Amino acid sequence: MLKIGFIGAGDIANLHAEAIKQLPGAQLKGLWNRTASKGEEKAAQYGCQTYPTVDDLLGDAEIDAVFILTNVETHLQYIEKAAQAGKHILIEKPVADTLDELLQVKQTVDAAGVKCMPVHNYIYEPGVKRLHDMVQNGSLGTITQFYMMYNIFHAEDNRVRYQGVIHQILTHHAYTMLYLVGLPQSVSCMKSTLDFTYATQENLAMSVMKMENNALSHLCASFTGDDHAGEPWTCLMKVMGTKGSAKYSYRDWVIHTPNGPHSQTYYCYPESIKNTAIHFLENVLNKGEAPLSTLEDAIAVQKIIDACEKSAVEGIHVTLGDQK
Repeated sequence: MLKIGFIGAGDIANLHAEAIKQLPGAQLKGLWNRTASKGEEKAAQYGCQTYPTVDDLLGDAEIDAVFILTNVETHLQYIEKAAQAGKHILIEKPVADTLDELLQVKQTVDAAGVKCMPVHNYIYEPGVKRLHDMVQNGSLGTITQFYMMYNIFHAEDNRVRYQGVIHQILTHHAYTMLYLVGLPQSVSCMKSTLDFTYATQENLAMSVMKMENNALSHLCASFTGDDHAGEPWTCLMKVMGTKGSAKYSYRDWVIHTPNGPHSQTYYCYPESIKNTAIHFLENVLNKGEAPLSTLEDAIAVQKIIDACEKSAVEGIHVTLGDQK
């Protein structure tokens, strides 16, 4: 029986708790949350205990692994504490704020000899795995293009809590692109802030990248509005090659939830979070398999995101490896 502890109990914790509940060989032992009253409510909901401090949770010898579900600014300190306590780690994305922090995370985790898997949840979707298999087995021929579009409205009072869409959404695009078609060699990116009063972070960004195999990628992230037109680009990825093409779309699984944060619930999103947690517990910890997403991937993604930021701010085309 794997026993799990949560560091942080925000909304995303609900999906991770559901995943653990689905596995006969796993149990949510307890959680710590910065706001104790909310932590107690969540513990009652999940049927687990609470800990007064992070150190108390990490000091529980029964806990095998922790899920770090806090805001990104706290990730480094909690990863270091968990690794030094000998706990395996599932860490929400983005893993860290900067490339230097990510390199420090990897050094700490490697020295401790624990497993640390980023929540790169899109790639744990069965449909995305099928895209990957088609690329790898040559069904699509030589890859020529990759597209990933995201157009889901986020109101200001919702998005003010986030970094801009480059960090919040293009991070997803970058690790998915990495998984499906590999690394870019160069990046051009533009960003914009539309219809704002107090949420001044960019809510629209687009990037075009030349890949190492000379294919081209186009990534778009937007909180400015929903795309419900015909053949919508709500959240869509497409791989094209000389012998064929394949796509994955959020719009294949939709629940109408007018009172939620978005106009609709795209069912595969919560399922992808649960798939990630289950893969970590069942495949990585129980079976000893490699994760689909690694800290090396997170480092590569951070370099891509840094290049996007540099390109957008300075108005230049950036070659990866050259950005300072």
